[in-house]
Amino acid sequence: MALGREKLERMFKISNLKWKTSITKVEPNRITTRGYPQEDLIGNISFPEMVFILLKGELPEKNEARMLESVLVSFCDHGVTPPSTQTARIMASAGSQLPACIAGGLLAFGKNHAGAIERTMKLLQEGIGRSKDRIEDIAQEIVNEIFETEEKIPGFGHRYHNADPRAPRLIELAKENNCIGIHTQLAIAIDKILFNLKGIRMNIDGANAGILSDLGFDWRNGTGIFMIGRLPAIISHVYEEKTREEPFRKFFDIDEIYYDGNDEKRILD
Repeated sequence: MALGREKLERMFKISNLKWKTSITKVEPNRITTRGYPQEDLIGNISFPEMVFILLKGELPEKNEARMLESVLVSFCDHGVTPPSTQTARIMASAGSQLPACIAGGLLAFGKNHAGAIERTMKLLQEGIGRSKDRIEDIAQEIVNEIFETEEKIPGFGHRYHNADPRAPRLIELAKENNCIGIHTQLAIAIDKILFNLKGIRMNIDGANAGILSDLGFDWRNGTGIFMIGRLPAIISHVYEEKTREEPFRKFFDIDEIYYDGNDEKRILD
């Protein structure tokens, strides 16, 4: 009877706690993440493996860890072309501190920049989940449906590259690491249809959306994984801006600004 009361009291205490987490348990002189003491993880697993544990709750197989590492590396940088990098560098040029510049860069991620990976993962995961048809048939259905809305298919085509060089390399590595499953197969099938119709090729987001989905990642983690890969580049761009460029430098000349507002007006007496 006493044991039952103690159990009930413990359950009542737990139910009244304000925070619950299954990720990391912190106790005096002990930190446990997903069941693993952190001192055991340190020096024994790679950073991608730690990312895998945190997001999925389990250690990846070696081939999965190698594949995730390749995905993170592929996200590393795209020069000064993205809005996130430009934002971070402009803030650095204005004299903002490193954390603020990084935050500004990360906050620039949205639907039109970095959001494609998440939307493509959702497209592939829902496509596989809704039908038992052949992969090629599902791909054709997706292309037909999106073409009817006159929207672009996320994960395919690129504003700078006719053929994104990262995508085929990622597919090649996925084959080498035995990490190609039904989601990547669906992405490849869509790629074939779009290339035959419009000469459009899969980009980095299309390849990684399939690979990450086959690794078991929920589409809602897509942008976050992209941010993990891109963060070192943003830091490096902020550092370069602060150490190599003059403060408050111009990113464009005033002559490049075209005013198309109202003509000059006067306030009459």
